[in-house]
Amino acid sequence: MLQFDYRIVVQETLDPTLIKGGFRVETGENRLVLKLPEGIIRSVTARVPLRLAENVRIFMNGYQAWTYCPEYTARDVQRDHAPLPRVLVDRFLLDRCADYHFVDYPNRRGAFHGFSYCYFRVGTRYRLLASLDERPGYTIFRYDAARGELSIERDCGGVHCDGEYHAFDLFCAEGTESEVFDAWFAAMGVQPRTAVQLAGYSSWYNRYQNINAKCILDDLNGCAPQLAPGDLFQIDDGWEPFVGDWMEPDGVKFLYGMKDMADAIHEKGLRAGLWLAPFVAQKGSALLREHPDWFLTRNKQPWADGSNWGGFYSLDIDRSEVRDYLARVFRRVFDEWGFDLVKLDFLYAAAPFGTRDESRAARMIRAMELLRQWCGEHPILGCGVPLMPAFGLVDYCRIGCDVTLDWDDKLYMRLIHRERPSTRRAVGNVVFRRALNGRAFLNDPDVFFLRDDNVKLSAAQKKQLAVLDAALGGVLLHSDDMSRYGEDARQQYALLRRLREATDVRVDTEGKWVLRFRLNDAPCQLPLDALRSQRRKFPLDKF
Repeated sequence: MLQFDYRIVVQETLDPTLIKGGFRVETGENRLVLKLPEGIIRSVTARVPLRLAENVRIFMNGYQAWTYCPEYTARDVQRDHAPLPRVLVDRFLLDRCADYHFVDYPNRRGAFHGFSYCYFRVGTRYRLLASLDERPGYTIFRYDAARGELSIERDCGGVHCDGEYHAFDLFCAEGTESEVFDAWFAAMGVQPRTAVQLAGYSSWYNRYQNINAKCILDDLNGCAPQLAPGDLFQIDDGWEPFVGDWMEPDGVKFLYGMKDMADAIHEKGLRAGLWLAPFVAQKGSALLREHPDWFLTRNKQPWADGSNWGGFYSLDIDRSEVRDYLARVFRRVFDEWGFDLVKLDFLYAAAPFGTRDESRAARMIRAMELLRQWCGEHPILGCGVPLMPAFGLVDYCRIGCDVTLDWDDKLYMRLIHRERPSTRRAVGNVVFRRALNGRAFLNDPDVFFLRDDNVKLSAAQKKQLAVLDAALGGVLLHSDDMSRYGEDARQQYALLRRLREATDVRVDTEGKWVLRFRLNDAPCQLPLDALRSQRRKFPLDKF
C-alpha cells in the first residue's frame, strides 16, 4: 500500500484554485474522481516517500515505441537529447520525436520518469504501478532516488474541466512478472487483436528508400521459395513520390503501379504489406504544397515533427478534409491495390499536444481509433507510436527503435536522443518490454540479419538479435535476399522458425544475462554476452 498526497491546480476565470488531499493505492484498481471547480486544469500531481534498496531494479516505460527504456538502478542517469545549443536543437528538431518538448529531464543520477506503467523489481518479484485509462491525460511516473520520492502526474495542462475529473486511474499489483501483467490487462479489459505471429520480409534494412519494382520482384523471387504460405512480404518506405502523397506510387520506380506489386506477392502465396506514415507529410510533397491549411500549427507556425526527409509536418485530424483524404488512401491501398497489411509509422505525430477539449493522450487514442476504423479488419503494424494508446487497437506493434547495420551506430549518434537507431538498444527493449507481447498486441522487435553482405554485426551479435526476436517477439522479419543464403543460413532460419514454438521463455538479467527456454521439452539457454560486453564498454550506456 502507498499513501499519496495530491495537489490539483485549476485556473478559474482569474485566480487558481488549489485542491489538496490524500489517497491510498492498494492492490487492484484505484480511481480518484474529484468534483472540481469548472476551469482550465494547470497541474495534477501526487507524491509519496519511497526509498529503495540498492538491489531494486527500476523500469519506467518510455514515451513511444522507439524510446529506449532499460531497467535502471539508483546510480544510473536518464538523459534527454544531446546537450547542444538551442539553435542546433531547433535546427535538427531533436526534441520533437518524443517527450522532450513537454517533459522536464533533471539529467542527474537516480532521477527517472516514464509513461503509463512502471515497475520495481527484486529478483523475480515485481511491484507494478500502471494506468487504467489515459484519456484524461498520460500518466507520468517519476522516481527520484536522492529525494526518496515517487510521484505521479497527469499530462493534462490546458485541458478544460467541466466540474468532475479523473485525477488518477491506477492499478497496483505485486507478484511474478506474469501475475502482475496478467492482472493489469484483465483489469483494463484489453486483449490482443490476434494471436497469429508474423514472419517474412521487409525491404527497408538493406535497400532503405532505394527501391523500385525490379529490386522488389528480385527479392520476392529470392524469398518466396523459403518463406511459408501466408508469410508477409512488405514494401517499406520509398515507393511513394513524397511522404504524404499516398494516392499514387512513384511513377519512375513503379511504372505499372502498386496493384501489380500486390498481385505478384499474392501469386507467390504470400501476404502483401505496405508502409505508410499517415499523419505526416514532408517538405516538397504535393499535399503540403496544395493544402497548407490541413496541418497543425503552434504559435501560428506549422508544427515540424522531425528532420527526416528534409523535415515533415503533422496533419490535423480535426479537419474533415484530412480524415476524408486518409479514408480514401486506405480504400485505395486495400480495395484497389489489394494489400493485406499496413505498417503505419511516425504515428506520434498525430498528437504532439492537446487542446482545451482533450488531452494529448486522448487525441492520440482518437487517432488510433480512426486508423482502426479506416483499416477495418486488415492488420496494422504500428510504429513510432505511444504504446498504451495502441493497446488493443493495432495487431502488431514495434516496441523498440530501428536496428542499425552495426551494433550501436556511430559515436556521435549515441549523443542524439533516446529514440536513435541502435541494434543494441532495440535488443534491450525486446527484453524489457517483453511483457506486452501477447497482452497488448504482438511485439515487433524489428528485423534480424542472417546475411553477410551490407551488415557489420559480428556472428555473435547477429545470433543474439535473431534468437531474442524469435523467442520474445510476435513478428519475425528480415530484409535479406534469401536467394544468397548458404546452407548454414538456411538452417539458422529454419531454427528461428522453430524457436517461435519455445515455451517457458524468460530472461535472467541478474549478473550475466541469459535467455532460457524449453524447445521440444528440452531446456536451452543462450548467454547474452554481446549485450553485457557492450554495457561495459560504453559509459553512455543509459544515455
